[in-house]
Parts: sequence; structure tokens; C-alpha cells
Amino acid sequence: MLSKKTQYAFRALVHLAENYGKDPVRISEISISQKIPLKFLEHILNDLKKADLLESRKGKGGGYLLKVSPKKLNLATVIRVINGPIALLPCVSLNFYEKCLDCDEETCGMRKMMIIARDATLRVLEKRTLHDMLVEEEG
Repeated sequence: MLSKKTQYAFRALVHLAENYGKDPVRISEISISQKIPLKFLEHILNDLKKADLLESRKGKGGGYLLKVSPKKLNLATVIRVINGPIALLPCVSLNFYEKCLDCDEETCGMRKMMIIARDATLRVLEKRTLHDMLVEEEG
């Protein structure tokens, strides 16, 4: 399940995608239009900036801009930055792998099923982009 933070991140990113190639967008504008609490949004945008997905400009006319084209920013990247692993178990995560202490990975049926689930999920999330999400909203 996506966290509220990740849902808000997607809403903010879609708003920025609508303004891609234009002037920076003020954080207050994103907060109001997307109904995201300002303090929470500050943390989200900071995380996305640290991940090099956003750029911020200070001063008059400042705000946030997408650093990556909406057509190139896949959904899996955003989820990993904000939510962490996509996999349902740490032992099947590609980027956040942790060995389970109480099982044998070679024979664990649950692990084998979760690998199938992870791969199916990634096939969608790595191919779909922020642009796809924006097009669906404009529908």
C-alpha cells in the first residue's frame, strides 16, 4: 500500500508536470491546489530534491521545477524515493535487500511468490511515467 506521503508526492509531481517547461511553482500554490499540508509538502519536496528529481529557486519568482522530463520519470523511482522498497518482503527487494533471519531462501515458497509479485509490479511501475499519470488525469 502506498503511504499518504507517496500519494501526496505523486499529486505534487503531477502539478509540477502540468507546469513543466514553465516558471517555477510556489510551494503554497501546490499545497493549496493539491490540498497537501504545507509542512508535510516541504518534507516531500525536499526528499525529491535530494533525489535530484526537483530543482528549487529562491526569491521572487522562485519555487519548484521538475528536473526530469515527466516522460522520463517512472513511477517506480518516485515510490522508491518516498516510500522505500516496492517489494513486499525485504528478501526479494532489488534495491533494499535484507536476508530474512528465519527462512531458507532456496526453498521458501512465500519468497518465490513474492518475487513473482515484485516482477509483475515492476513491469508496470518502471514503464509508466509521470506523464502517463498526467494524461490519465486530463482524460
